[in-house]
Amino acid sequence: MFNLSEKGHGIRAMFDDIAPRYDLLNRVLSFGIDRRWRRFAVGQLDIPPGGRVLDMATGTGDVALEIASRTPDSVQIIGEDLTQGMLIHGQKKIAASPYARRIQLVNAPCEAIPHPDAVFDGVTIAFGIRNVVEREAGLREMCRVLKPRGRAVVLEFSQPRSRVFGAVYEVYFNRVLPFIAGLLSTRSAYRYLPDSVAAFPSREEFKAMMEEAGFTSVRCHDLTFGIASVYVGTCPVASHITSPAQHG
Repeated sequence: MFNLSEKGHGIRAMFDDIAPRYDLLNRVLSFGIDRRWRRFAVGQLDIPPGGRVLDMATGTGDVALEIASRTPDSVQIIGEDLTQGMLIHGQKKIAASPYARRIQLVNAPCEAIPHPDAVFDGVTIAFGIRNVVEREAGLREMCRVLKPRGRAVVLEFSQPRSRVFGAVYEVYFNRVLPFIAGLLSTRSAYRYLPDSVAAFPSREEFKAMMEEAGFTSVRCHDLTFGIASVYVGTCPVASHITSPAQHG
């Protein structure tokens, strides 16, 4: 049984609060580019017919639905999230989609994934690893539940590499975005967003973190001038990753 820290409880409460407007805010604040980022991330998976995919921090199910739309009908998807409010809204979207029978939602944290070792052909997490308090444990869990040669795909915000573009983006991200979000939802949640991105490890540091968690052949793809990055890692053929929560 995984016990949430005080920070974890705070993050869960924040996302519960913004769940009703989460999808609208994503579209408005990213000018719709977030859809393109998710499509690219899902395109990095390699899921066989009859395969299984786990989407961690699934939120309202956007990535799970994207995976379903681009894989055979025999592929099953499990979307897991810490926040029940997000899952409630996600369940409505999934029920109204053509993929309802293929997607199952589960309330669980990334640090204690409630599945046996080596059962998934792919694992995704989009804009969620930033919010995992025990990030190293979450990455180890993602590696643990992957089959050998299975891929983990992590989509996350990054710091733009260009100084000129970065300066313009910083003004939008730190000032304009929280203001617009405050008109539509809870401003404090979108003040948390730039702060959490600024505190996130650099690309090289995060790649090293994935390797330390057990992934091999880790690579990084920058999207839209480096606003976002997609990290792809492969579960090794002989994995030693096990979870204390599952074993012992």
